[in-house]
Amino acid sequence: MAILGSWRAQAGLLAAMVSAAALSAPATTLAQPAAARTTLRQLVTPASRLEVQGRVVRFALHGLVEFETLSALFAHIDAEAGRWRFPTDAARQAFADDLARRGIESRVVSMETELPLDLLLTHTRAELDATVTAVTGGDDAPVFDGRHWRLTGRTYREAFGRVRDRWSTSLNCWSASSSLPGRVLSNWYVIDEGIRLYGADYDSTEHFWQAVKYHPDVTIDDLRVLLTAMRPVDWATWLDTLASDQTFYLAHTYAVEFLKRNLRAERLDWYRDSLAPLAADVRARAAQQKGSRASGAPLAYTPVQEKILWGDLADVLHLIVTFSAPGAPATPAGVRAIRDALVARHFDAIVLDGYAGGRVGFLSPEFQALMLEIWKVKYLQMPRLREVIRSTTGTRLDHFLNDGDSPDIPIPIYVGYLNRIRELALEAPR
Repeated sequence: MAILGSWRAQAGLLAAMVSAAALSAPATTLAQPAAARTTLRQLVTPASRLEVQGRVVRFALHGLVEFETLSALFAHIDAEAGRWRFPTDAARQAFADDLARRGIESRVVSMETELPLDLLLTHTRAELDATVTAVTGGDDAPVFDGRHWRLTGRTYREAFGRVRDRWSTSLNCWSASSSLPGRVLSNWYVIDEGIRLYGADYDSTEHFWQAVKYHPDVTIDDLRVLLTAMRPVDWATWLDTLASDQTFYLAHTYAVEFLKRNLRAERLDWYRDSLAPLAADVRARAAQQKGSRASGAPLAYTPVQEKILWGDLADVLHLIVTFSAPGAPATPAGVRAIRDALVARHFDAIVLDGYAGGRVGFLSPEFQALMLEIWKVKYLQMPRLREVIRSTTGTRLDHFLNDGDSPDIPIPIYVGYLNRIRELALEAPR
């Protein structure tokens, strides 16, 4: 995903480079035809691929199951609808329709380019409806007719309209937002002066959120030992068991898909290699803190590195403990042994002095509520950031990342806290 900066900023830089090149280019070069523009009709055509600078823009379900076309998405949904048991045909239809709506939103609200959303928001609802109808043949026409599920033109049209309605009045708060408040309201926003949280300084709230998942005593050597022990384990058998349990899988879809990706041998090797530059006795939580880094010096870890290295690794370790607990689907002996080793290194809880008695569960309301507590520092105690969140009055603050979720704090809860902290900021005296 394009997670290192604003797409608009990247596009602006590219445009400047192109303009500079054009000034010195032969006249014949300027006469060459420009690349074809993407249209609204292409966006809503199921078989079409969207391309930006020659690269196909992918979208996803659950943030991890990726597609290039809506047609491919619909085939996957049909298979999912046939995979599970439902009490009625209507329940099966509703399940599949919901996946279709989510996939369509991921197609439009892309993490790689704002072009699809721009197309939707710069056309009226009537123009959108007319374009979808022209592509589908009408509300009663089948857009997709599979073995287990049928998508009608009406549901398809309404799905695009739903996305337009939502994002006409919402601000997507993430690090590459085209809106300054959207970027600042992301946990990935770097705070140059640092933010002090529970006795230590951090470069962003993301740094704190991921660092706190490691017990203060856990060292880099502890992590290396764990990753070495995890490498030969047959994770696929265990994950297949989790994925085949309908009740469990549908309740934890994102987390199961996340583990499938992150327990692959090459991914475990990547984690181990990424930790190699650190000394064995360095403590994992301390490594992510601002520490004595001089003002203006490079970050030890950028926010994206916090997420994909420290955060994802911690989530893997905590989820293994949580999903192999007594009462969970059958756990092989090899996984149980790893669980014991993880519990011995404190991956059975979040330990933080000064909060909720010092110990809370990883998948717990208490841990989720910690997000609001750290935002009280960012948005209520730091005047410059309080002014930014106040400036968004009248717009719903939202968060959408390629239909992804998060095992530690589900997106609906995150969004609820985001709007609540704005209410608190508006109530605070200037």
